[in-house]
Amino acid sequence: MYTINDLYDLDHTLAKDYLSQFTYPWEVLKGIKDFILALGPTLGEDYEEREPNVWIHKTAKVFPSAYLGAPCIIGPNTEVRHCAFIRGSALVGADCVVGNSVELKNVILFDHVQTPHYNYVGDSILGYYSHMGAGSITSNVKSDKTLVVVHGQGEQEETGLKKFGAMLGNYVEVGCNSVLNPGTVIGPHSNVYPTSCVRGVVPANSIHKNSGEIAAKK
Repeated sequence: MYTINDLYDLDHTLAKDYLSQFTYPWEVLKGIKDFILALGPTLGEDYEEREPNVWIHKTAKVFPSAYLGAPCIIGPNTEVRHCAFIRGSALVGADCVVGNSVELKNVILFDHVQTPHYNYVGDSILGYYSHMGAGSITSNVKSDKTLVVVHGQGEQEETGLKKFGAMLGNYVEVGCNSVLNPGTVIGPHSNVYPTSCVRGVVPANSIHKNSGEIAAKK
């Protein structure tokens, strides 16, 4: 239900070969920085290294007030809008939107991902065509600072990680002002209602409602 192969189409990210080495997506998080540092110099003439270890595709649009911390990669036709704050260790795919006052840290965004308005996405992976509604965030540290556990249906997966936000599968829609708690996994083609507080695993093709009720899509 929550392996890399369950959640993602690896043909839509530069991290395909890297992700293919692992079973669970959270296993990827510790190595994102080193992966980007190794990948960047191999990208070729379509990318410009505008700052040390900051590679931007020539067709990407980065607004003047955006901050791009190293290392990061910004893919083709992607927009990084005013006051975006990319803290580093971010691989942003093709045709993405990183919007006003959005903060990214230690993430992989597949192609066509949208984080357009006031989002925080940290220690997370967002799948192909996933979308974060305005004000929705990934909470990546538990309040008691203990290690994050993924709570599935009658199962628990120990991650060994103190920092782990959310794993969104392909075509996931997260409603405005929702909070995805540490260790959240949302299966492909699922929707989260606005203002939701999401914990654990949401199966593929489901709707997570305000009360935490999960219903299968019809």
